[in-house]
Amino acid sequence: MFICFLLILVLPFILGFGLLYKSNVLIREQSLLQLLFSGNWHPLKGEFGFWPFIVSSLWVTILSMLICGPVCLLSAIHLTHYAKKWVLKLMHPVIDILAGIPSVIYGVWGILLVVPFVSRMGASMGHPNSGYTILTGAIVLSIMIIPFVLNILIEVIRTVPRELSEASLSLGATKWETIKYVVLKKAFPGIISSFGLGISRAFGETIAVLMVVGNVVKIPTGVFQPGYPLPALIANNYGEMLSIPMYDSALMFSALILFVVVTIFNMGSRYLIIYSEKKI
Repeated sequence: MFICFLLILVLPFILGFGLLYKSNVLIREQSLLQLLFSGNWHPLKGEFGFWPFIVSSLWVTILSMLICGPVCLLSAIHLTHYAKKWVLKLMHPVIDILAGIPSVIYGVWGILLVVPFVSRMGASMGHPNSGYTILTGAIVLSIMIIPFVLNILIEVIRTVPRELSEASLSLGATKWETIKYVVLKKAFPGIISSFGLGISRAFGETIAVLMVVGNVVKIPTGVFQPGYPLPALIANNYGEMLSIPMYDSALMFSALILFVVVTIFNMGSRYLIIYSEKKI
């Protein structure tokens, strides 16, 4: 049993070390600043600038959380404080079903419905586009991470002691005032941590985003432009580029960037959850 526990404990370090080792070929040739902040991506010329992919990943991730966050927070408040208990019990299997749908199905749904919608919306706003844009990827991604974020938010809000709400109501506060000034204030670190975990989840999503975001290597400056997130870069190129050591190392470096970003957000979010539990 101890060996199994030890294996799980060291597994993240093994993954990180493996990615760093495979990225070493590229890191020795170019500086980290050049790799991270250069916009030149010409692998056959030996130019590996990851900035377009990093910016695309940030665009899609932040937009998806801006869409998903308010929806999940308001839904969690309604389910925990306004809806009847049977509604919450009904929603749990619905959330599980949404979480279990393969990402490729979300991608197909995005192609059939979201791509035409974004194309028409962009044209009506003076931004003609093919529909395969940053905004399309963000919409699809926000739908994908809703069950994940909503589940955490429900649990976070339910950890706030009911006695605090009852005390606030007994002092004459309305239900909404109690939620706003007591429940949300107490649960605030946990709410932020749930958004952080949602960001880490969104940052690494691959197939669905790859199918709808356009996959054009350029720095996007608006939501109606195509993008090329880091996970899509790896998925699109890894198999055929194994024979080119520098390209292989570049793709491993992009995986290392993903690993580091997700680890930072996960650790920060877990810390906030622990902090909020101690505070409560």
